[in-house]
Amino acid sequence: MTTKLYDTLGIGNAIVDVLSHVSDDFIAAQKLGKGTMTLVDEARSKQLYSLIGPATECSGGSVANTMAGIASLGGKGAFIGKVADDQLGKIFAHDLQSVGVRYHSKPAPGAQPSTANCLVLVTPDAQRTMATYIGACALLSENDIDEPLIAQARTVYIEGYLWNEAHNKAAIRKAISLARGYGAQVAFTLSDTFCVNTHRDEFLSLVQNDLDLLFANEAEIKALTGAMDAEEAITAARGLCPTVAITMSEKGSVVVTNEHTFRAPAKPVAKLVDTTGAGDLFAAGFLHAKAEGKSLLECAELGNRCAGEIIQQMGARAMKPLKALVA
Repeated sequence: MTTKLYDTLGIGNAIVDVLSHVSDDFIAAQKLGKGTMTLVDEARSKQLYSLIGPATECSGGSVANTMAGIASLGGKGAFIGKVADDQLGKIFAHDLQSVGVRYHSKPAPGAQPSTANCLVLVTPDAQRTMATYIGACALLSENDIDEPLIAQARTVYIEGYLWNEAHNKAAIRKAISLARGYGAQVAFTLSDTFCVNTHRDEFLSLVQNDLDLLFANEAEIKALTGAMDAEEAITAARGLCPTVAITMSEKGSVVVTNEHTFRAPAKPVAKLVDTTGAGDLFAAGFLHAKAEGKSLLECAELGNRCAGEIIQQMGARAMKPLKALVA
């Protein structure tokens, strides 16, 4: 038996986030879908960046944010994701390693395509609209899947945003196959309705045949199941895979298994600042509690607390340790 050194190994896009406050009029004028993620090329990313006001830059990426959250909770995690051999790539690696996440993925040679960035545009209602330049992330392939690292993980957690080109999909399938072989659980996040609508049939097949745990928000699970409302989606989620964890904003979260439905209400927050990373930190709390042997309801409750903490600050990396939330 291989020693399990890591509670969770995350596989996802290695992105540097650029966060800025904008108006609803700006979102409309730039023809961006409010509250959603839009893929852009490097030229469009630079254009949008030139139009926004003051910005905060920090390492991001959905699953990378989750791994940073797990480390902040006191868990042990590792990450696989592709950056370029450029300044942003070095910043991403340093930021993730500095919070205690193992990250040693080999960067792509040269500076083109450059390391990915995501413009996170936050409107006055704290909703975030994202314009993402994938850059070097798109180069992730089977060669980047570290078999010894997967062998050392209890859970392998994969990002739906990464389900893109054929070589990205091959990398994910290799990771899932290896995880199965080494007795690891496989978890997956749908990431965004954009991803679900683009890859719905493939996602359904993946969920039904390859996963132990699925993370989704209300809009994503409705898109995946074709349900018209939340309760219909919760019913439709039963049986998709052994465990489905659904976040529902201020309504809290719901965990659906083949036999049971667990509901974990959200607690009111003092001040809603930025919803960026709410789902990422819910997953961090859930996965950390699961690694600690907690019940599914307790997993959802810690996930809610982590999400509630992160939406009271700018950005998806916790500014103070999350360990206090465990108690």
